[in-house]
Amino acid sequence: MALNNYASGEWMPGISVDCVIFGFHENQLKVLTLRFNHTDIWSLPGGFVGVHEDLDAAAKRVLLERTGLSDIYLEQFHTFGCLKRIQQAKKQHKEVGDKMGRTQDDFDWISGRFITTGYFALVDFEKVNVNVGNLSDAYAWKDIQEVGELFLDHAEILQFALEQLRLSLDMKLVAFNLLTDTFTMSDVQSVYETILGKSLVRTNFQRKMLSLDILERIEKKYSGGAHKAPYLYRLIKK
Repeated sequence: MALNNYASGEWMPGISVDCVIFGFHENQLKVLTLRFNHTDIWSLPGGFVGVHEDLDAAAKRVLLERTGLSDIYLEQFHTFGCLKRIQQAKKQHKEVGDKMGRTQDDFDWISGRFITTGYFALVDFEKVNVNVGNLSDAYAWKDIQEVGELFLDHAEILQFALEQLRLSLDMKLVAFNLLTDTFTMSDVQSVYETILGKSLVRTNFQRKMLSLDILERIEKKYSGGAHKAPYLYRLIKK
């Protein structure tokens, strides 16, 4: 998105989407963050909504632009419209805008009151090809426990998304969207424990997963000795 087309009439004024993109890597739940050009300010990926674009379509576009992926789990979880957003926006947008060379028209348009809808996405970390876009010069997959300060109310948005993700673990079995196509039971338990932030009893967890009748056991994973090799599983396609 060019710096001089915010007020061009292409975008809906006062409406945006912010995406919390979760990935699982090295037994850690990560979230994708972007750094604004020439600043030390980090944010969640987000964007505006086109005047001829559905809200969900805008979120899918942002995800495709930033991750290169289209067939991923995406869930709308909350709309953020507190008045304090505009108070935060003017100060931080000016700081970012001064360093990025925004025009006054850009600043006036983007620093007004915006209501944003949050989406969280679950991606296979190994398949993501991050594109930072025109407004950022770096990206980082940050451990959810070590994200630090974020732009505007993005830390609040992230925390809200994490809470919704936890609620969706059993109801929607969303954790499997963070795994590769095949996985061990240990992999599944590691994802659950990382998201929940607590340890689970292995035997109880495995019994619970197998009782759901959603997993197909396909083979043993080679580890030097057949008697020690864990089974590989995949989701049963329905």
